[in-house]
Amino acid sequence: MNVIIKYFVMFVSLVLIQILILNQVQLGGFINPYIYILFIILLPLNTPRYLVLLLGFVMGITIDTFMNSLGIHTAACVFIAYLRPFIVRLISNREEDRSEYPGLHQNKLIWFLSYVSIMVILHHTVLFYIEVFTFSGFFQTLYHVVISSLFSIFIIVLSQFIIFRR
Repeated sequence: MNVIIKYFVMFVSLVLIQILILNQVQLGGFINPYIYILFIILLPLNTPRYLVLLLGFVMGITIDTFMNSLGIHTAACVFIAYLRPFIVRLISNREEDRSEYPGLHQNKLIWFLSYVSIMVILHHTVLFYIEVFTFSGFFQTLYHVVISSLFSIFIIVLSQFIIFRR
């Protein structure tokens, strides 16, 4: 029961931080930090796949509701929720290389950075290319993906040192 309460508080906190603070940050028009995906990233690795997909959908639709973005966050969240087990298997050589909780303090720094970087870059790629829905400004959108991903990864790793100690 404590785990459910912990993840509910994390869900609400990340949504509020995203909506009230980070959505107001638009540095140079290209840097949009999205840390709400930390909820999907930090779900325990033994969480059933259907539940990860459902929670990704709920997180995405919640952000879409507050941002009036017509499902683009939902699509990006469900996409990374679907790919999450494949990404974990891709970066983990053996079962004992990773903890059941995918946080920084439970795993090696390289593992965590690889995991978070892949998840954030995939999320941002889907999000920004669906948002523009054209390839005419491909490199400008790619620049937007890279810059926003770097900033989001920095904030996520920083949050591991400040807030999400386990």
